[in-house]
Amino acid sequence: MRRLSFLLILLLISPVAALQIIEFCPDPYLSGDPDEYLVLEGTGSLEGVVISDGEGGFRFPAGSCISGQLVIARDGAAYLLTHGKDPDFEVYDYSASVPDVVRNGNFQLSNSGDQLMLYEHNRLVQEIVWPRDVAARQGQVHFLEGDTWDPRVLMIGQSRFAPAVFTGVDGVAFTAPDCSLEVYEDAVESAGDTILVNVYEFTSPGMAQDLLNARSRGVEVTVLLEGGPVGGISDEEQGIIGILRDGGIPVSLMTSDDRVHAPYRFDHAKFMVIDAAMVFVTSENFKANGFPEPGRSGNRGWGIVLEHPGVAGYFREVFSYDAGGAWVVPAGGTGGFRDEQFRPAYRAEFSPIRFTNATVIPVVAPDTSHLVEYLISQAEESIDIEQAYITNQSDGSFNPFLDCALQAARRGVRVRVLLDSYYYNTEGEEDNDELVAVLNTLALREQIPFEARCADLAGNNLEKIHTKGVIVDRKQVLISSINWNTNSPTFNREAGVIIDHPDVGEYFSRVFEDDWEAGGANRGVPGPDLRKIGIAAAVVALLVLLWIWRRKSVWW
Repeated sequence: MRRLSFLLILLLISPVAALQIIEFCPDPYLSGDPDEYLVLEGTGSLEGVVISDGEGGFRFPAGSCISGQLVIARDGAAYLLTHGKDPDFEVYDYSASVPDVVRNGNFQLSNSGDQLMLYEHNRLVQEIVWPRDVAARQGQVHFLEGDTWDPRVLMIGQSRFAPAVFTGVDGVAFTAPDCSLEVYEDAVESAGDTILVNVYEFTSPGMAQDLLNARSRGVEVTVLLEGGPVGGISDEEQGIIGILRDGGIPVSLMTSDDRVHAPYRFDHAKFMVIDAAMVFVTSENFKANGFPEPGRSGNRGWGIVLEHPGVAGYFREVFSYDAGGAWVVPAGGTGGFRDEQFRPAYRAEFSPIRFTNATVIPVVAPDTSHLVEYLISQAEESIDIEQAYITNQSDGSFNPFLDCALQAARRGVRVRVLLDSYYYNTEGEEDNDELVAVLNTLALREQIPFEARCADLAGNNLEKIHTKGVIVDRKQVLISSINWNTNSPTFNREAGVIIDHPDVGEYFSRVFEDDWEAGGANRGVPGPDLRKIGIAAAVVALLVLLWIWRRKSVWW
């Protein structure tokens, strides 16, 4: 009997012990922060539960219970405006549809520094203090994962997709400029029901026409674009938007206005979902330099087509989340496009390859961008990195992905880094060429198997290196839109995949080797002065000839 009573007591007190604040946002975007909120999690009665900020607080109405999570907002109407749904309770009586808590004093969270305290029957069971426990930032949602606050930066409205692994994936690997357009055209032509397009910039009339052709045969096509790309929406893109809309294809923009704040700094992803069975992922925008006509030069980009309903379903959810938010508005499309500039001739070296039975892990930023570091950290023999650019942290420390690669080299993994040498990535005082010099000097000093180069674009007849790729042990490949800077993996919507397959690894390794060898003369470390070496060699040769002449003169 005593044992049974003890078990009953445990059952009664365990829900109370499990009660905790798991999320809060003290500094949202609306003026005055009326939409600030917190989330309480647990099971059982809320009798005797009080939440305080040290100046004011609230308890719950008599008879209140919790089973899972409860959202308590300061202003229910403001929370609805920001999140598109009602909270469970509000602190102040602003919404007739939302029940009120029982408030005592002034409960309003300070942006830069404050505290939240959870009491149960006058016993303090949880305390969160900022900036001690979390860093203050406008728009950031602070959340608890296990015992850790803020394992990643989470801004209001950002999704929370979890890592996933898919096996038995078939598909096609390709590279730009060699064969990107033909793979895109084949993918669009294969569509029978739906095409969902999410791309940062879209200026190619030919690629737009392919979507219009799909629409004309009954395929439902939807396009989502970034509403505020760097430099603004170009006249070319305005024209593309116009002809897509005129052809019956809805085009939306992810943007911020005085009503709503976009969850991402940029929607920088580049992917398509086709018929809920296929995903097309690339590093390239839908532009002529990413998808040039056959025989014409363009960017070095990487891409993959994945034929698997699970992978397609994952990316379909990503698209639906982003395209379904209040931050999306219909595109206008009032401008006209100009003809694309002439592109130099190019001899294709790489054709697409088919593969079967691959393992695929989606990588979407900011949700699962940490998987890039995980991929690099698993390397045993080699890491090949090809990037448009790499930007170090504002405090001067190495980019986290780059630092992970350096750590791999220090344990004996061979690491090579190839960066773009286009003018806007090398004309500054602290960009790719300077970084290459720093990395090679460090590798020489530490005697680690690490080498960096800037690509020889002219030697390989490429416009620029635009891919954001990693190859590990010649069998695992990251294909993505994630740039190696502070912003891209943390604040942008980005999309990519890690694919584990020996044929795919070998394919992109050959592409990398081709670009790497062309970049052999652009390593960025001050090397020997060839002019001086030539002069010295000529002087030495002259002295040798003079010595021989004198010997002969004496002998004769």
